[in-house]
Amino acid sequence: MAYRIGRLAATRIVAACRVRSSCVRPLRAFSTATDEGAFKPPVKQTPTTWFAHVKQGPPDAILGITEAFQKDQSDVKINLGVGAYRNQHGKPWVLPSIQMAERKIHGMDHEYAPITGPAKFGPLAADLLFGENSPAIKDKRVVSTQSISGTGALRILAEFLKRYFPHTEVYVPKPTWANHIPIMNDTGFDVKFLRYYNPATCGLDFDNYIADLKTLPESSVVLLHCCAHNPTGVDPSPDQWREICKVFKEKKHFPFFDSAYQGFATGDLAADAFPVRLFVEEGLQMVVAQSFAKNFGLYGHRCGAAHIVTANQDEAARVLSQLKIMIRPAYSNPPVHGARLVETILGDSELRAQWTRDVQSMAGRIIDMRKALVDKLKALGSTRDWKHITNQIGMFCYTGLTTDQVDALRTDHHVYMTKDGRISIAGITPANVDHLAKSIHAVTKSH
Repeated sequence: MAYRIGRLAATRIVAACRVRSSCVRPLRAFSTATDEGAFKPPVKQTPTTWFAHVKQGPPDAILGITEAFQKDQSDVKINLGVGAYRNQHGKPWVLPSIQMAERKIHGMDHEYAPITGPAKFGPLAADLLFGENSPAIKDKRVVSTQSISGTGALRILAEFLKRYFPHTEVYVPKPTWANHIPIMNDTGFDVKFLRYYNPATCGLDFDNYIADLKTLPESSVVLLHCCAHNPTGVDPSPDQWREICKVFKEKKHFPFFDSAYQGFATGDLAADAFPVRLFVEEGLQMVVAQSFAKNFGLYGHRCGAAHIVTANQDEAARVLSQLKIMIRPAYSNPPVHGARLVETILGDSELRAQWTRDVQSMAGRIIDMRKALVDKLKALGSTRDWKHITNQIGMFCYTGLTTDQVDALRTDHHVYMTKDGRISIAGITPANVDHLAKSIHAVTKSH
């Protein structure tokens, strides 16, 4: 028995050697040899670069304006392209309420925040936007999560809608904030435009806007600027908002609000939130992207909130669970410092009162600069009607200047703005408004 097992094993070993020998021979035919005839493995060809097919992207329009401004050596140069608040001296302004809040949270740890942000942040942000007596908040059907400022909120909400809605299109006003379009495109929506701005009047094309809303397919997703429309500064009146809301109810449209300037537009927190609160009172569900960059001056902290108004408390719980699942693989947890500042201010009556005064100060300075510019143009003898500058609201103004006039302002007068004639009113100061008015008058007096 032992003999047979040993003999069988020996037979298998010999057979294996023959197979191995036969397998090796063909490899030699494909190998290379040195002068001495030694085996050398074949060289594997690798690409010289993995990114040769990546095309150069277009430059950022605002960044290009800033770069050109910085290269300009003129003492009278003005940059009206940057969308950030500047004080009367043209400098960034840290709000006094923020400075006070910084002292209160000094020494706090740097631990991770929950997925939706610090515990009190979401409810306080929702109270600010919807109002403490909002029926949606009382019914516990508002879902809130901290976001990476307003841009992050837009992206989260667009991703959520695309995942759970069958829609392939989202409708936006023409024009709209430039970043709305790639955000929606990148989440899978086709962007379609609604008539909104009338270049002839530098105002709202309300009749055509309403007509477009009425002709949309039923249950369309429509993006709305809550206040201080960017880039035009043209907002509907309260009565016009009521008519817009009526069409939404009749056509069962879904509102997607972008609230980036609450309090910053008029200085009145409730007035700037009027459209959102109106739509909630009328029973509409919605999503809202909320930014604290402008009204808290927290540009670099990227602090905002995303809100979803649902039908009931049970639906809210399910929506929140899915939002958390979406956020977790995106960025896990939001940055905590800016959220703590907002939470501290909104949760403290003294700090909140100071912050309200801060917001009113910023809004008031911008309103004053609008009036000052128009007064200067009139004093120079301009025969153009500039009332749209004071009729528009918020940080930005659509001046109605042509591309050629914008080019002339840059080349001949060292005044920088976007090609479409949009200016940031925050860039106007008591020290430069005379030069700005003279420059605008110079390029427009022949028209």
